[in-house]
Amino acid sequence: MAAYFLSLGGKIETGRWVTSIETLPSAKAYLFDVTPRQLLQIAGHRLSGLYKWQLKRYHYGMGVFKIDWALNGPIPFTAAACRKAATIHIGASYEEIAYAERQAAKGAVASKPFVLLAQQSLFDNTRAPEGKQTAWAYCHVPNGSQTDMTAAIENQVERFAPGFRDIILARHTMNTVAMETYNPNYIGGDINGGTIDISQLYTRPALRFPPYSTSEKNIYCCSSSTPPGGGVHGMCGYHAARAALKSVFHQT
Repeated sequence: MAAYFLSLGGKIETGRWVTSIETLPSAKAYLFDVTPRQLLQIAGHRLSGLYKWQLKRYHYGMGVFKIDWALNGPIPFTAAACRKAATIHIGASYEEIAYAERQAAKGAVASKPFVLLAQQSLFDNTRAPEGKQTAWAYCHVPNGSQTDMTAAIENQVERFAPGFRDIILARHTMNTVAMETYNPNYIGGDINGGTIDISQLYTRPALRFPPYSTSEKNIYCCSSSTPPGGGVHGMCGYHAARAALKSVFHQT
């Protein structure tokens, strides 16, 4: 086997959680789609003291509270464009959104959170029975928060879609603890693989070039804890694979 790719927070096809690289098949290169915390657990004994020190200093960001809804019909947004959009960012103004995000970043819960909502069933009829709809939404909360944000999120949707509560048939919620249980990469509910600020924009997860490499030549990190971060889906893995091909397999 030339390379081994590990994802989903360290879970392999058999359903077992990988706790050590020693349990994996022999390979020329290992690409881990995990955050620094799992990388330390899985392969820390192969990494240098300086690199491990950097990984231990890595900062995780805000968590999320997520709701999935079964709905009796489409969300009745007052804005016509919102009734035709797959993804909607909900906030009354830039100032309100910025304030809510600052609150969560500082460890406080916002009463009017910034909400990201998706209603894909409008465009994919396999997601709901005929005549019904599904949707999901999340808002940011302090890392590790167990505050129930159900009412706060639904109040925000109701502000811009009066009558929304009346079409809710069922809901499923996940706080930060449930999010991390679902995927151990979501440390404290952080779905973005760590804070993205000036100190961790280019040096995630550590100060190295390329940032996907580790102190061990054949071990790479390819998760959203590497550039360009979680907002650009797939690019972390793409660049990590390119780095491994160039260094380990001498391909360009």
